[in-house]
Order: sequence, then structure tokens, then C-alpha cells
Amino acid sequence: MTSPSLESAGKRAFVLACLVLLALNLRASVGSIGVVLSPVREDLGMSATAAGVLTTLPVVCFAVVGSLANTIVRAIGLHTTAVVSMAAVAAGLGVRAFVDDATLFLVASAVSLAGCAVGNVILPPLVKVHFPDRIAFVSSIAGAAIVGGATLSSALTVPLSEAAGDWRWGLFAWSLLAVVTVVPWLRLLRHDVRTTDDASRVGIRRLVRAPLAWTMAVCFGAQAAQAYAQFGWFPAILEDAGLSSGYAGSMLAIITGIGIPPALLLPLLIARTGDRAWLPWGFAVVTVAGWLGLLWWPVQAPWLWAILLGVGGAAFPWVLMMIAKRSRTHEGTVALSGFVQGFGYLVAALGPFGTGALHDITGGWGAPIVMLVVLATLIGVLGASLVRPIMLEDQLDGGAAGRGPR
Repeated sequence: MTSPSLESAGKRAFVLACLVLLALNLRASVGSIGVVLSPVREDLGMSATAAGVLTTLPVVCFAVVGSLANTIVRAIGLHTTAVVSMAAVAAGLGVRAFVDDATLFLVASAVSLAGCAVGNVILPPLVKVHFPDRIAFVSSIAGAAIVGGATLSSALTVPLSEAAGDWRWGLFAWSLLAVVTVVPWLRLLRHDVRTTDDASRVGIRRLVRAPLAWTMAVCFGAQAAQAYAQFGWFPAILEDAGLSSGYAGSMLAIITGIGIPPALLLPLLIARTGDRAWLPWGFAVVTVAGWLGLLWWPVQAPWLWAILLGVGGAAFPWVLMMIAKRSRTHEGTVALSGFVQGFGYLVAALGPFGTGALHDITGGWGAPIVMLVVLATLIGVLGASLVRPIMLEDQLDGGAAGRGPR
């Protein structure tokens, strides 16, 4: 592996800005479409089935394409992969904004989501490579940027569409953000990171024998299931309780926006809690409380349940942080990130799909919320294992690979 020679404070600040820009793009494809889905369907003649495929695409792309990211990084390098991923986001978002066919819209959306999937996976190793001494701090900023990107794209797409007179321009604006992101990343290509030693390769056959990888993947999937269930069904639950669609939508905005401050506080909280399991259990408890409050008292204090679920959503940047903290080498971090997110997003599908299926079967929200409560509890159970200082490389082939200073 060759290391990037970016050591000065100015260069580190530049890399941090690049990471934040990258992170801001990773949910724009998802956040921007839901708020204009009705006019999109009307203009493109999109069926309900096609709309269902569109809402399922993020989880599918994040799982399938994310699992391939390790191979892409090994072939072209870490920074080149970042440029390619953002180029795919820009192209996909740009094309889908102006097509007149529902199938082409889905294909373009898949291209943009594929870029996001790769970006998801390479973010932890990028933090590991450039900020090995500030993993918690930089990971928290990147995690907050991901949440911020989702919040901004959800909040601004409609106003941008109204200002331009067409939903197409509201969607196209996010492709411009991806284009802007590519430009500074081109400068980092001179400092690309590549694996040069085949002995250091961390492939799927080695990863599947590492208990840490499976624990982290299921934990990641359990927290991601919460987020996608909230995006898909939280407003519907409130509407069924008698609240207006506009008010229900504003409560969903609270969930996304409230997650930013806890993400930024993670380094301080991790420093205070150390190897104790207070954080993952805290995420689990507030998430369970949010779901149960929504089930039992949906009308009395919906804002409170939204706040609790939003705070519990800080489990997402926490797990991303643990990917970097529980691997010693950049090769290990890339491989672990790809495995965790690839498998984890398959588990995450239980959130939106299981919620809808159980609601159809039972006719109520009790069974779906019980399922989500069980998944939320897994965040605490599995997260308690992840806080222990166990490194991935020590579980690969008896710890033969990647030994080095912690």
C-alpha cells in the first residue's frame, strides 16, 4: 500500500472538506425523490408497481453494489473510486431529471444509487487513511453530513421545483452538487491509495470466518431497518391516527434533522464511555421508546416520538465509526465496510418491507412496530460486543494478517 502525503494542516482541512462534500451526496438520491414522487408518477405515467420498485431501489443498490466496492477499490484505487462514484451520482441524477420514460427514470436512479452505494463503503476507509488519529471526530462529521444531505434534499427539492416551475429542476439541482464534489477530488488522484501486497488482501472467504464482521453487519442492518421503515411508514402511521399529511411530513423532517447534533457529539460521548456499552444501548432504548410511544400515544406527542427516533438514528454514524476503529489497515477497513453494508442493507429491507407486509396481514400497526422494536433491541445487544477492542485482522486466519500497532 502506498500512503498519501497529505500531512499539513491545510491539506488535512482540504481532505476533510472533500469528505464532507462526498458525504452530503450519499442520500440526496433518496431524500429528493420522495417529496416529488406524486408529480413524477403523474408526468411519467409511472405505475404503483414501478413506484414501489423506485422506493426499494436504495436498499437493493446499497446491498448489491456496496458488496462490490472492495473489488473496485483494489482495481482502480481508493481516491479514483471516490471520483467514479460521484461521477455516477452526477450522471444518474442529471439524466433522470429530464427523461420522459418511467423505465429510463428507474435505470438512471439505479446508476445514481450505485454511485452512492460505493461512496457509502469507501467513506470509512477514507477516514482511516487520512485521519487515523481523528477517526471518531472525522467520522462524526461525515455521519452528520450524510444526515444533513438527506435533510437538505428532502427540505429543498420542493422549493427548488416550485421556484423553477418544474420538479425536474428540483431533482437536477442535486446532480450539480455531485459535479461540484468531483472537482476537488480530482486533485486527490495524485495521492491515490492502492494495495500492492496480495498477502494483505481481505476477501470474502476470510471475512465470513470473522465473528466481528457478522456482528457488525447485523447491527448495521438493524439500525438501517429503522431508518428506512421511518422514511416509508412513519407519516402513514400518524395519518392513520388522524393527523394531517402535512403535519405527519413535518414530523418526519424532525427525525432526519434531529440526528445531526447527536452525530456531532459522538466523539465526546465515546471518549466518556470508552469500551462500555452505554452508547449502543442508549440508541436501542430511545428507539424502542419512540416506536412504543408512536404505537400507544400517536396523537398526544408525535414530536416527542420523532425526536426519540431521530436521536436513536445516531446509531448509523456510530456503526460507520466502528468500521474504521475495528480494523487496522485500509484494506481491512474497505473489506469490512463492503461486507457490513452489503449484507447489512439486505437485513435493512426487513424494515420497510416487513412493516408493510405485517400491516397488510394484521390490518394494524402493532405487529410491525413489535418487529421494529425487536430489531432496535439488536442494536444494543450486538453493539455491546462491538465496543470491545477486538480488531478484524486478529480474527482473519488466526490473526495472521494486518498485525501492527493499534
